[in-house]
Amino acid sequence: MVGSGWLDTRDESFNLLPVDCDKSTDDQFCQAKQRDMTMAVLHELYNYLSVQAGNFECGNPENLKSKCIWVSEAKDHVMNVTGSSPQKFEAALHWILNSNKDLGIWLKGRDLAGPVSSVEEVFCLESARPQMGLGCRFRRAVVMAITNLFLFFWSLITLWGILIFLRYRWRKMEEEEQAMYDMVKKIIAVVQDHYKEWERNSERYPYVGIFHVRDSLIPPQSRKKMKRVWERAVDFLASNESRIQTESHRVAGEDMLVWRWTQPSYLSDSEH
Repeated sequence: MVGSGWLDTRDESFNLLPVDCDKSTDDQFCQAKQRDMTMAVLHELYNYLSVQAGNFECGNPENLKSKCIWVSEAKDHVMNVTGSSPQKFEAALHWILNSNKDLGIWLKGRDLAGPVSSVEEVFCLESARPQMGLGCRFRRAVVMAITNLFLFFWSLITLWGILIFLRYRWRKMEEEEQAMYDMVKKIIAVVQDHYKEWERNSERYPYVGIFHVRDSLIPPQSRKKMKRVWERAVDFLASNESRIQTESHRVAGEDMLVWRWTQPSYLSDSEH
């Protein structure tokens, strides 16, 4: 990657570049000339890639398929502008590849996500710092602001919706809890009254079928709606009510679950 700060600096790594001075024997002169040419190539390459990347992000007027420009296309452009040779362009790529600085140019292979270890593997080049015009930056800033505002209000609406849903669920749970306790009271009253009727010889058995109690308390059209309330009431009685015992009896030739009131009537009356 190539940034703007490196353009006016000297780097000792240039001493590692191959000297391309066939007619001169002055090493320092050749190295300085090579450095200047490489800097010119890198400068033009950096500007070209950043402009192309900026165009891609600002409406893509050139119909680019990607911000990553093919290495052959970038090389042709740099050679035409700077008048350098292919060897100079490859030397510049070598310098980018071997540099440990953030230079603003990414070298990518055919696998765009994979690393590149040699110049021969370079498939395309991409700028890390796109150059965008004032109008483009303004439009992007407006779009970003509108997007962030939309996301903020959308998140707010979502949170508000979740809060309303939770409040609805809490209210329904409270209503269901109260309906369950009301059902428990009704069941206890039915089973106790049945037991008293049996003591007066008005009922044949001291117990009453669970489904018979349900059918007497819940009309047919409401049984589906009240199913959960009924089941919770049955479970509550089985776990928390010692005065009602659940048994299994054969009634009319069929086995069924029944409730029996276990507390004598005189004790029940004394409580009142």
